[in-house]
Amino acid sequence: KVIDFTNSSVYMKELMYVKVKRCSREDKEEVFRIAEAFDAKIVDCGKDSLLLQFVRTATKNDAIIKLMKEEFKAIEVVRGGSVGIEAINMTQR
Repeated sequence: KVIDFTNSSVYMKELMYVKVKRCSREDKEEVFRIAEAFDAKIVDCGKDSLLLQFVRTATKNDAIIKLMKEEFKAIEVVRGGSVGIEAINMTQR
């Protein structure tokens, strides 16, 4: 069984996660502004990092990556599909 973990329409869109690492307080404030401007979800907030989820077209995701690289010292990017496989449920005998 394949399920969508995002609850977002992804027709003609790409799911992308960006982790901003080694954030100062000011960096975190800027990440929150970027998330609001680009309608991103902040899915995890660590002591010195933030993880954002974007569901945009590939071209728009390219522009976001460029902006994030210019603004922050250390980022990680994961791009891909929007589905995952739910645990396989075997019937009991």
